[in-house]
Amino acid sequence: MKNRLLLLLVAATTITACSKKVTNPHTKTNSVYTTQADSLSKILLAENPATLTDSLNQPIPSEFIGTVNFNLRKPNYVIIHYTAQDSVAQTVRTFTLVKPQVSAHYVISKDGKVIHMLNDYMRAWHAGVSKWGSISDMNSCSIGIELDNKGNEPFAPAQINSLLILLAKLKKDYNIPTANFIGHGDIAPGRKPDPGILFPWETLAKKGFGYYSDMIIVPAPANFDSATALRLIGYDTSNLPAAIGAFKRHFVQRESSNTLTQFDLDVLFNVYKKY
Repeated sequence: MKNRLLLLLVAATTITACSKKVTNPHTKTNSVYTTQADSLSKILLAENPATLTDSLNQPIPSEFIGTVNFNLRKPNYVIIHYTAQDSVAQTVRTFTLVKPQVSAHYVISKDGKVIHMLNDYMRAWHAGVSKWGSISDMNSCSIGIELDNKGNEPFAPAQINSLLILLAKLKKDYNIPTANFIGHGDIAPGRKPDPGILFPWETLAKKGFGYYSDMIIVPAPANFDSATALRLIGYDTSNLPAAIGAFKRHFVQRESSNTLTQFDLDVLFNVYKKY
C-alpha cells in the first residue's frame, strides 16, 4: 500500500512539474493587451465634467451626472481581408508587434482555427484609409477578419466553413445588416484588393452575408448611370476606375480590370437594386 501511494505521489509530482514547463508563448503580448484594456476601462469609468471656457476665457459651470441609459457601441460592419503573409504565425506576430500598427479582431487559419485577437467592441486597426458611403472611419464601426491567404490561391474549405460560422454569430450578436458584410477592397478601392477575386462572395451571400448578383440578370437600361449606382451601393467614386475595379473583384470575379463591359453593367444594375 505504501509503495502504491509513493508511486502515485511521484506521478503527481511529475505531472505537476511537466505542466509547469508548458508556457504560453503569447503570455507577454496578452499581458500588454490586459494593461491597455485596463487603461481604457479607467477612461470609461472617469467621471470628469467637460472643462469649458467662454470667449473671455472664463470657466463655464459644468458637472458630471451619470445617465442610466447607455451601453457599448456595437459594430455594424464586418470587413473581410486576406493576410498576404506566409503563415498564421507570421500574421499573429505582426499583430502583436507595435511597429506595424495593424491589427484585426479575428484571424482564421487554413485548417479552420479561429484566433480571436481583440474584443469585438474595441477598435482594431485593420481598415486604414477607407470609405464606405458616408463613413470615413470604418475602424470605428467594424469588425476586421483576416483569412490566412496570400491572395493568389483558393481559400481552404475548412477556413470558409469557420468563417461562415463566425459570421453567423456576429450577425446574430450585433444584428449586422446583410449589406454590411464587405471586403477591404470595397472600402479602399485602388489601395487594397483583398479578399480578392478568388474569394467566394456568392457562397457568403447565399447564407445572408452580403449581396451578390442573381443567376438570371435583367439587362441594364440604356440610360443606366453606373457611377451613381456604384456610389449608392457604397463605393467611393472619387476615383471611378478604382471603384469599378473593386466592384468587379467582388461581384463579377471574372477578371480584374477597371472598365465595365455590358455584362458588368448588367451585374451592377442587378446588384444596385438590392441596396
